[in-house]
Amino acid sequence: MTEVGNVYGESLYELAKDENLTTPIGEQLAVLQTVFQQEPDFIRLLSSPNLTKAERCQILDDSFRGQIHGYVLNFLKLLTEKSYARHFGACCATYRNCYNEDNGILPVTAVTAVSLNENQYAALSQKLAAVTGKTIQLHNRVDESVLGGIRLDYDGKRLDDTVSHRLDAVRGLLKNTVL
Repeated sequence: MTEVGNVYGESLYELAKDENLTTPIGEQLAVLQTVFQQEPDFIRLLSSPNLTKAERCQILDDSFRGQIHGYVLNFLKLLTEKSYARHFGACCATYRNCYNEDNGILPVTAVTAVSLNENQYAALSQKLAAVTGKTIQLHNRVDESVLGGIRLDYDGKRLDDTVSHRLDAVRGLLKNTVL
């Protein structure tokens, strides 16, 4: 994340929190982030020096007025006027982190060689919730290179109990063994 993303994302979150709008604004930001990722030229247009700030803000009005909350529209205009449109994704990430922290939500990525079935997914979510005391937002990512086992990535931590990790440990041990 960027410093701009942190400052502006936190500011928008605080405003939304004061107005009791954290969930709807967060949902709108997530949709916009997906749209902007699919259409990166739109962000480039909002950053274009060939257009005046007023023209760029008019593009936002024409595209989103009446479709998104006024705070979100004004936030986009502010980023555009300050030439920070390229930091929108970082702002969204900071907003999401603030929301998750305030609501006791812990996003967790479980990396496995095959997809978790519903029972495994539910059991893992329950176990992590019991251990962390938070609501778990579990995402399963399949990576065949792990061979088996599971790797959990959350809150800047990595718990790796995969076959590939164990093999790497044995390989390192053998490499450093003097016969």
